[in-house]
Amino acid sequence: MDTAPSGFAIAQVACPVLESAPVGGRYHRLVVAAPGLAARTRPGQFCHLLCRDAGGNGPFLRRPMSVWRIGADGTLGFLLHVKGRGTAALARLRPGNALDVVGPLGNGFSLPAGARRVLVLARGVGLATLAPLVGSGPAVHAVLSARAPEDLMAAEFGASSFDAVFDSDGSSSPAAVEALLRRRFERERPDAVFTCGSNRLFLLLQRLAAEYGILGQVALEQQMGCGLGMCFCCVRDIRDEDGHVTHQRVCREGPVFDLQRAMSW
Repeated sequence: MDTAPSGFAIAQVACPVLESAPVGGRYHRLVVAAPGLAARTRPGQFCHLLCRDAGGNGPFLRRPMSVWRIGADGTLGFLLHVKGRGTAALARLRPGNALDVVGPLGNGFSLPAGARRVLVLARGVGLATLAPLVGSGPAVHAVLSARAPEDLMAAEFGASSFDAVFDSDGSSSPAAVEALLRRRFERERPDAVFTCGSNRLFLLLQRLAAEYGILGQVALEQQMGCGLGMCFCCVRDIRDEDGHVTHQRVCREGPVFDLQRAMSW
């Protein structure tokens, strides 16, 4: 049953798989029916997925996975980079199979009051975390970074306004992306910026946002054991309001942090 116990927002649910399809050569998308979870999930949150195929094959530990799609029809979508036993098992699921999901977990994005324009900077599958911001209210312009055009996944992101940069032609270099962002900020200054998927792009956006006085947030990526904050596997250094370094859990206090308080990973 897709409902959380009274007083709890988090639930473990066996969600019927509605769609399972490859995306390009390295990625895969899963869409499941989860009306209760979808109603409680916010952009930037994640779920802990049991990585077992229909035959029960897969690793013991769950995998944290950003929520890529929050459907008004009660669906949840996940966009996977298939690169290990866990994600390979998930990619073997087919419509009609069940995906065991724990969620929603973590703290999501916060949009500034009255924000009309936001910019997102995404690298690779990091766009899955940022995609739910499209349609959240403000107009979204995206800068999407990928190894090559075949890895871009612009359709999966869903923004009508975006710039694409690639390793294959050098347009994804920090210097090139900085020049692109400066042009965007000068021409149409966003009310907020958001990023996920690349440490070097995070540090670049952090510096530029501070220079231009723009609010921002970053969704950090980290290995997790429990996903609930009990195992302290995902602790990262985060600055507090006074600039002192504190140790915070990505799964519990994050995965979304203030852009200027987060530190290099």
